[in-house]
Amino acid sequence: MEFGRGPDFGPKPVQVGEEREVTIEAVASKGDGIAKVEGFVIFVPNAKVGEKIKVKITDVKRTCAIAEKIGEAGEAPTV
Repeated sequence: MEFGRGPDFGPKPVQVGEEREVTIEAVASKGDGIAKVEGFVIFVPNAKVGEKIKVKITDVKRTCAIAEKIGEAGEAPTV
């Protein structure tokens, strides 16, 4: 029998402070939007299914991340 490391070990595809453009694919039971980056789940409060938004990663856990909405996808960054 062989035991793998599993998906919750190793480097995550996102880091705290990183900005990403994502599409909200679903809504979680508590109402947060759900996006994925390389299969890694990102919860985004106050986001709706189908939204294409820019988010900033605020917390990274073993199996998911939390992000805040900072704008619409494709928007120029504010200075």
